[in-house]
Amino acid sequence: MSDLSAHDLVIDVPGRQSGTPLNITIEPGQRWGVLGPNGVGKTTLLHTLAGLNVPRAGAVRLEGQPIEQLRRRHIAQRLGLVFQDRQDGFPATVLETALIGRHPYLSPWQMEGADDISRAQAALERLEVAHLTDRLVSTLSGGERQRVAIATVLTQAPAVWLADEPTNHLDLHHQSTVMALMAEQAKRGQAVMMCLHDLNLAARWCDHILLLYPNGEACWGTREQMLVPSALETLYRQRLAVVEVDGAPVFVPINRA
Repeated sequence: MSDLSAHDLVIDVPGRQSGTPLNITIEPGQRWGVLGPNGVGKTTLLHTLAGLNVPRAGAVRLEGQPIEQLRRRHIAQRLGLVFQDRQDGFPATVLETALIGRHPYLSPWQMEGADDISRAQAALERLEVAHLTDRLVSTLSGGERQRVAIATVLTQAPAVWLADEPTNHLDLHHQSTVMALMAEQAKRGQAVMMCLHDLNLAARWCDHILLLYPNGEACWGTREQMLVPSALETLYRQRLAVVEVDGAPVFVPINRA
């Protein structure tokens, strides 16, 4: 199994002069949640960890190797990224889109085989979009497109998941389905990091938390260490009440007055 690590990493956020150097390792079996208000650099962080953005300082290592020294094909066989926003480059069906997840394993001009198709169909079934197999992705709702995107990464079968708002556009049932999938991946030995806006999803499904503040500061640790009202109220500039439901904390915004 693979791990992904940041070493004295400072992400390059426009208009920000500095930031807390990140020294974290996303280990197999862990589920990290990245929390913070809009504009703090959550997406930038994931793209930097994936090797798509150049950091301002520090390094990212995949399986102990500097990520910038690895071939993109090698990275794509081990690391999967669920983007927050997607654009359709060309017309494609749901099945054709899911099969993109197998491309890192195919040689140039090689067609997908029966095993690749079986993997894609199983992933679509897991995300409850198998009935849309022959539909063009461009005709789907936002939530359906989101589930197809996650099914594509599931078809890819990476050892490390980086998911940017994986529950975006999803109703409650499908939010739970996706978060349960992430938990299953971790249980099987994958490393998972997710940017989330929902504190309660993070509290229920993540075991490690990274808090990103607007001024560039950051702190991280276990869920129990990080998900405390004093830290979260400062993070979001919002008073919170906390109750416990089914063994997990539930955070509720309360009136500032």
